Amino acid sequence: MKARVFVTPKSTVLDPQGQTVRSALNGLGFAAIAEVRQGKFFEIALTPGTTREKAQSDIETAAHDVLANPVIEEYRVEILD
Repeated sequence: MKARVFVTPKSTVLDPQGQTVRSALNGLGFAAIAEVRQGKFFEIALTPGTTREKAQSDIETAAHDVLANPVIEEYRVEILD
């Protein structure tokens, strides 16, 4: 079983890296791109035999406490079989 955690800045938080990427893409001719938000992606392998409920609980806790800063970032967790 694997888990994926996507972490991005909250929509109310300035994202200078995303703005730089958008500007570069626009300069390369991708004029239709209006906004870019840059974040982090974690792919986590879970120990065999871990239940889906335990995996969801542990990964949610890890995402909230360690992988993301909940003051300025939001996260989404996916559990894959």
